[in-house]
Amino acid sequence: MRVMAQMAMVMNLDKCIGCHTCSVTCKQAWTNRSGVEYVWFNNVETRPGQGYPRRYEDQEKWRGGWILNKRGRLALRGGGRLRKLLTIFSNPTLPGLDDYYEPWTYDYDTLTNAPLQEHTPVARPKSLISGKDMKIEWSANWDDDLGGSPDHGDKDVLLKNIADKVKFEFEQTFMFYLPRICEHCLNPSCAASCPSGAIYKRSEDGIVLVDQDRCRGWRQCVSGCPYKKIYFNHRTGKAEKCTFCYPRIEVGIPTVCSETCVGRLRYIGLILYDADKVLEAASTEDDHDLYEAQRSVFLDPDDPEVVRAAEQAGIPRDWIDAAQRSPIHALINTFKVALPLHPEYRTLPMVWYIPPLSPVVDVIKDTGFDAEDKGNLFAAIDALRIPIEYLAELFTAGEVAPVDAVLHKLAAMRSYMRDINMGRDPDESIATAVGMTGEQMYDMYRLLAIAKYDERYVIPPAHAEQAHSLEELATECSLDYDGGPGMGGSGPFGEGSGATPPVSVENFQMLQVRQTSDSIVAPADKASRVNLLNWDGRGAPEGLFPPRDPDPDAAATAGDRS
Repeated sequence: MRVMAQMAMVMNLDKCIGCHTCSVTCKQAWTNRSGVEYVWFNNVETRPGQGYPRRYEDQEKWRGGWILNKRGRLALRGGGRLRKLLTIFSNPTLPGLDDYYEPWTYDYDTLTNAPLQEHTPVARPKSLISGKDMKIEWSANWDDDLGGSPDHGDKDVLLKNIADKVKFEFEQTFMFYLPRICEHCLNPSCAASCPSGAIYKRSEDGIVLVDQDRCRGWRQCVSGCPYKKIYFNHRTGKAEKCTFCYPRIEVGIPTVCSETCVGRLRYIGLILYDADKVLEAASTEDDHDLYEAQRSVFLDPDDPEVVRAAEQAGIPRDWIDAAQRSPIHALINTFKVALPLHPEYRTLPMVWYIPPLSPVVDVIKDTGFDAEDKGNLFAAIDALRIPIEYLAELFTAGEVAPVDAVLHKLAAMRSYMRDINMGRDPDESIATAVGMTGEQMYDMYRLLAIAKYDERYVIPPAHAEQAHSLEELATECSLDYDGGPGMGGSGPFGEGSGATPPVSVENFQMLQVRQTSDSIVAPADKASRVNLLNWDGRGAPEGLFPPRDPDPDAAATAGDRS
């Protein structure tokens, strides 16, 4: 048994309202720079829907993740070293900009500065790639709130396996939101696909990062990731991805997407796993058994043998304590209500999901019956096959039984707690029917419904003795540090060298000035005016500080004479 620690996340999809706050704050924190205008480390998809990039789950086309070869061994779906060598200069399975979307802004200056005229001026959409007028035809959120519609729903890759059971009629539609970030897998196919060895998994917390020094921009990792959560920065020629906000995690603070989530649907915690079992679990023959196989990799942090092995492996004691209090371990292995996203990709993802019960509850409510009565809920789950089979395609490789068990537990929790909240004696038979006790039912309710901040985020900070190695890792993985690789020279728009300054609000004209200016400190057309939002913190722009007297002694002497 080789014990290792992994930071992981669980999202409760019943709470997601599709507000995209997580996407916007992640965008501002990580990808508000030139070259990654189209990139969303965090995005929220409407399901059913095509996703971002569109139809990314079609692995017959994109060739991502792992498969078992004829000898029963793991192999990259996109091919081994020889195939990658043959396609290293021309990767035929790389998503194009049309599969993502062409990012745009608007020429707001035309609206605000247009002279008085008969017709209302128009702020035309401008491409952030070319700067030219464009027609908006697709985006990272094009399917928003269109789940199950006849025009868009049938394009969902997952529906091909259950097409005979889904009829896109208005009264039969169902919809839910699916937030996605990098899965920080235990068996990452992106790392195995990289010819330069630039992608690595941190041994102390399992976060998968890109070494910007070693990255050569081959983009094999983009094809190798089945979730399409690695992106190419056309400005720097490097690969970039979600970093799990590791600078925040190292000091015990949750990720930006979790911190700003309106629905409080995200949970972050430490989980212990046996690294020696990862290959065996990923090599499980039947796709339907992959969910349980990955669960078997996770270790019980309360087991004395596991604790002893963890200490021998150098895992700090407070990290072990954090693993024992982890909401991730509770949701995955104790209550067994969290499920992995597409386990059939065999990457052993570490961002798990609690499937939504809402489609079932809404159907009961619309019929006029009590939506929280145990008889009504359990019967509806058994009868309403469309959402469950769709959820099974998403979370358990098509195996319905685990999803059905999770929905029954969530339904039982609603019914059990309704009796308590109404002042009635709890019905223990409700908990027994789903293999739980009343105490476990209440603990699960507390964690899912009313958990406090410290219960949702149990993140042990990095230790001082690891500071030097973490500092080196931070330098290697930073995306925009001063003098970083690929940041020099000029891009397609003649932008000056140096890191691109963050901009909170930027119109088309500001973008054009920033991309064509020779200086990012004090643009010539701004004279002595300084915009602190555009200042990168380096140098001393004119107008920011009063001019210094070149000879202070001479100035003092002149003052004495006067």
